[in-house]
Amino acid sequence: MAAKKTQEEPPKEEQQAESQTAPEQAETETAEQQTEQQQAPEKTEQEETAPQKETVKETARETAVELEQYLRLQAEYDNFRKRSAKERENIYTDARVDTVTRFLPVYDNLERALKAETADEAFKKGVEMTFQQLMEVFRKLGVEEIPAEGQTFDPNLHNAVMHVEDESLGENVIVQELQKGFKIGDKVIRFSMVKVAN
Repeated sequence: MAAKKTQEEPPKEEQQAESQTAPEQAETETAEQQTEQQQAPEKTEQEETAPQKETVKETARETAVELEQYLRLQAEYDNFRKRSAKERENIYTDARVDTVTRFLPVYDNLERALKAETADEAFKKGVEMTFQQLMEVFRKLGVEEIPAEGQTFDPNLHNAVMHVEDESLGENVIVQELQKGFKIGDKVIRFSMVKVAN
C-alpha cells in the first residue's frame, strides 16, 4: 500500500517546481494580454483615422462646390437685379419719348402760330399761354431742347439739310435752325434740322 502511495503522489520537489512556474506563466500571460490590448487600440485608432480623414476631405470638397454654386447664384441674381432696373428705366424713357414724339406736331404748329402776324392780341396771348403750358409739360418729362444756332455741327444731334459757303463763319458752324430738336437725357427724340456753313 505504501508503495502505491509513493507511485501516485508526485515527488514534493516536482510539486514545488510546478507551483513556482504556474504564477510565472500567469504573469507572462497577463503581460502578453496587456501588450495585445495596448496594441489593439493603436490599430483601431489608425483604422478609424483613415476613414475620418477621407470623410473630412470629401466634406471639404462638397463645401467648396456648394460655396462656388452659392457665389455663382449670388452673381447671377445681382446681374438680374441690375438688368431689371436698367430695363425698367429704359421702358420709362421709351414711354416718355413716345409720348413727346406724339406732341411734337402740336409744338410745331404752336410755334408757327406764334410767328404769324395777327391783329387779335387775345388770340396771340392764348397761343402763347398754350405754348408755355406745353413747354412746362416737356420740362416735367425731362425733355430738353437741342442747342443749334452758332454751335458746331454734331451728327449725333443735328440733321444738316442745307449747306452754305461763308468765309466769315468757321467750319461746320450751324447758321440756321430750320426745325427744333429735342432729347431726353442722352436719347434724341428728334434731331435738329439745320443749315451748316462751310
